[in-house]
Amino acid sequence: MEFLKINGAYGEGGGQIIRSAITLSCITKKPIHLENIRKNRKIPGLRPQHLTAISILQKITNAKVIGAEIGSTELKFTPDEIKDLDLVEDVGTAGSIPLILQVIIPVMAISQNHLNLEIKGGTDVLWSPSIDYTQHVLKEAYSRMGINFSLELCKRGYYPKGGGKIKLQTTKSEIKSIAFSKRKTKKVELICSFSKLPNKEIQKKINEIKIKLSNKNFIVNVKVESEEAIDSGATLLIFSVDENSIIGIDGLYNKKTQEFDLDIDRFVQSYSIDDNLADMLVVPASLGTGKTIFQVKEITKHLETNLFVTSKITGCKYGIGKTNYGFDIIIEGISNTSIK
Repeated sequence: MEFLKINGAYGEGGGQIIRSAITLSCITKKPIHLENIRKNRKIPGLRPQHLTAISILQKITNAKVIGAEIGSTELKFTPDEIKDLDLVEDVGTAGSIPLILQVIIPVMAISQNHLNLEIKGGTDVLWSPSIDYTQHVLKEAYSRMGINFSLELCKRGYYPKGGGKIKLQTTKSEIKSIAFSKRKTKKVELICSFSKLPNKEIQKKINEIKIKLSNKNFIVNVKVESEEAIDSGATLLIFSVDENSIIGIDGLYNKKTQEFDLDIDRFVQSYSIDDNLADMLVVPASLGTGKTIFQVKEITKHLETNLFVTSKITGCKYGIGKTNYGFDIIIEGISNTSIK
């Protein structure tokens, strides 16, 4: 059997390569051989959240997998037919549920299958989108591209114990290419959830952020809720949506600095979509029926890596153009009928 080799040390050399590669392997039914997985990281190789995603996709596609072990720097993944499933999974740590969903949702939806998934783990953890970002930003973007899913948050899960739980349902989808352009709206949603932290402390920080946004002429709608979790923590999402743009930023509350770790200026300056969303749209865009176009402030390592891996597996073409506001990204989908 011939495997498509992917160098896991390319670009940012992290989990993004793993997620994109196994997602597209399942959708296109191409066996892949990932080498040098997270080779240059402090702790190289596969981590628990990667293994959970691989394990779920192995069940969904009845795949043959070699190297699915903690610390493994090589993985061979050979998918078979995708089937409808009901699954209950547990990451076993505060490993990121949103990062796992980035893998599962496109595979099931694009491959025209249904999945009912209940999964426990971390819903709001470092180096990952929050579950609110998934629910309000990614879901909106995916729906415009033809990918639909429903998500129920049952319980929040912060580091280190996790213990969060969500329920996911995917439906059959038809991928559409889409063009984004300059944000027009000045309406902003600010959503904050916290557990086992002083209400006054959180409210004070939220009010400070609201004032900053208001000073930039945004109209801010605020929602703050106390939601019980095993560990103390707080998560914040700021997002805006109009017919041209979908822009969000999220961050966790740093209990040492007593600040939310997010860049307000980056949200204010964003043009059509945010940097994190740009990464997440590459895979479906590569399989669309035409050209997907969006604008970003800068070409991040994650985006560069995702464009490289996706084009290598699908054969899609992409272009990057410098503009006075950043960069235009154009991805020409392959309209792969074999995946339907």
